[in-house]
Amino acid sequence: MNYPDYPNDQAPGAPVRSGIPEHGRIPKYYAVKAHIALLIEELGEGGLLPTERDLAEKCEVARETVRQALRELLLEGKLRRQGRGTVVAGPKLEQPLSLASYTEGVRRQGRTPGRTLISLDRFPCPEALAAEAGLTRGEPVWHMERVLLADDERVGLESTYVAVARVPGLDRDFDPDSSFYAYLHDRLGIVFGDADERIETVLATPREALLIGTPPALPMLLIHRVSRDTEGLPLERVRTLYRGDRFSFTAHLQG
Repeated sequence: MNYPDYPNDQAPGAPVRSGIPEHGRIPKYYAVKAHIALLIEELGEGGLLPTERDLAEKCEVARETVRQALRELLLEGKLRRQGRGTVVAGPKLEQPLSLASYTEGVRRQGRTPGRTLISLDRFPCPEALAAEAGLTRGEPVWHMERVLLADDERVGLESTYVAVARVPGLDRDFDPDSSFYAYLHDRLGIVFGDADERIETVLATPREALLIGTPPALPMLLIHRVSRDTEGLPLERVRTLYRGDRFSFTAHLQG
């Protein structure tokens, strides 16, 4: 059996053979992307990238080829726009797949979490929500929508549904900039028991992209969660959009 020749400095999480096919033929834009990736390592977070024209001259390619390489690196979260220039982005936020709150995950990485309330509405529970979340059709439910922040940067959009009977004073005694999980635990004595979670990739709607402050073409990580308390009673149904260029998710698996 012939084994491929891996470079000695190949990172375990990097694409095998740096993504280069065995026949060695790669698109021009990918070669430019690899060149810019080396620049990113040299410049470090916040470093200003050369202009498209300078990169095109250095790599001896058309500016559109450079743009394609930059678009991919922007979507991957390795670069970000700043004014009229492009700078090296910081590391992605790692959010654990657990019953921990968004607040805990962000603070664990030395960032300051925050939220901006978009709306807090009360209405009768529709049939679809009742069936999915284990609620009763027609019972009053809250819907709370908030933009998620990390160091004042908009990074996501969270939509929470919860029965009014569980949190009757949500509109009076809850600070929407704070952790909903901490409010449930500290103020109401409610403890999370378990949850079902589903993750998928989507594109934001025009409204969602406007609220988060991203282009509609930017891939998003969408998490659906249905939570229950320690007695198995329905607690919340959450739909959360995270910027694909700013987030990654981690989980500890045990056999």
